[in-house]
Amino acid sequence: MTPWPKSVQSRVKTGHDREIVAAYPFRSSAPTSLWASLIDGASQDLTFAGYTNYFLWQQHPRLGTRLAVKADHGARVRFLVGDPESEVTTKREEVEGVPLTVSTRIKITLDALAKMGRHDGVEARFSDQHIALSVFLFDDQMLVTPHIASLLGDESPMLHLRRPEDDGLYDRFASHVAALWEEGRPAEL
Repeated sequence: MTPWPKSVQSRVKTGHDREIVAAYPFRSSAPTSLWASLIDGASQDLTFAGYTNYFLWQQHPRLGTRLAVKADHGARVRFLVGDPESEVTTKREEVEGVPLTVSTRIKITLDALAKMGRHDGVEARFSDQHIALSVFLFDDQMLVTPHIASLLGDESPMLHLRRPEDDGLYDRFASHVAALWEEGRPAEL
């Protein structure tokens, strides 16, 4: 028997859904300020496991400088991107059929990372295994975008998760990214 009335019980999350901070029907409907607060608030681990990560450089002024400072203060900054020369990338370009190709967007990210210069803690790797799922980790918070069919990333839904406990949604997605990172091939910056 709980002391709370049913009206309160129905509004309080008690299971793993407590990890869901917010859900957005489109990645682009999440405020840019959310991304900025997560990027700026993280101090230990920032992992950008989007296939191109292109939009980040367009939406966040001085992102490279901000990430370099974090790395210089001991943060781990990782980018997992698709291989611009892979068959998976070529096929995705055919599906999207847009002038700003997937390979070009990946190369823009690699170029932005190279312009940051060398910083301990900043790494990039290639993987073609995350073409349909982008995961962005910021210490104990995460943004997850499952890509829908032929839609671009900004047109796909996004979940904002936080990690209140072990073995929940956050940990499952984090384990997925960790496995992809381990299997990934180093990208020269």
